[in-house]
Amino acid sequence: MPIPSRAALVEHLVRTRIAGDVATPRDNNLSHYRKLANGDRHYWLGLELGDRWRDEQDVLAVMAERCGVSDDPEHRFGQDTIDPELTVDALERMAARLRKAVAGSERVLFATGHPGGLLDVHRQTAQALRAAGCEIVTIPSGLIADEGMVFQFADVAVQERGATLWHTHSPAPMAAILDGLEREGRPLPDLVVADHGWAGCAAQRGLDAMGYADCNDPALFLGEAEGTLQVAVPLDDHVLDPRFYDPMTEYLLDAAGLIGG
Repeated sequence: MPIPSRAALVEHLVRTRIAGDVATPRDNNLSHYRKLANGDRHYWLGLELGDRWRDEQDVLAVMAERCGVSDDPEHRFGQDTIDPELTVDALERMAARLRKAVAGSERVLFATGHPGGLLDVHRQTAQALRAAGCEIVTIPSGLIADEGMVFQFADVAVQERGATLWHTHSPAPMAAILDGLEREGRPLPDLVVADHGWAGCAAQRGLDAMGYADCNDPALFLGEAEGTLQVAVPLDDHVLDPRFYDPMTEYLLDAAGLIGG
């Protein structure tokens, strides 16, 4: 696959609705911002936000700045957006941190709560980092969280329930991994690349963490704004075909110096 230019990637993101006019409706976004502001910890994604984001208008302002949703509080229904330029900007910040990981031969952990959309994005990134000399962290065996098993599939930590890879926002699976590593006396990751509560939990524990996040999942963007999370990449995290993410992944790996030597 040819590596897209920035302009070509922006066009692709909009055409496939990874960014631009995304499928997530405006009222769903605002509902999630409100629930986060009201202290519903399900929407905190493993971060400890305290009383700092009790005004949903403050949450909306950060989401407009970092994700590209409409900043009009009177826009309550219909279409909402993700700014594709912000998506690419965040990918480039992520690439810079991946370069640092390669330079230091760091231990990197990958995890996803959105295996139907992002599993292969993480897998390809892990494969490229291993080839460049990084250690991809192997998680402990026998981990259980939220009534499911936590295991690794194609170098990516996932949750399995009922013989199915599970879509989860919970921080509990990442907590199980980090606690398991400590029990075994093994070093924690130097870097975590994940999404949802997997990224939030790692960041809250003081690890370098980066994550992909949808426009109805504001917590990771707040974490980035506060400096707890290193990078939050705005995108629709489950589009029609997971292959639509391939050009984005190619762009990321190229920007990180992980393609072509």
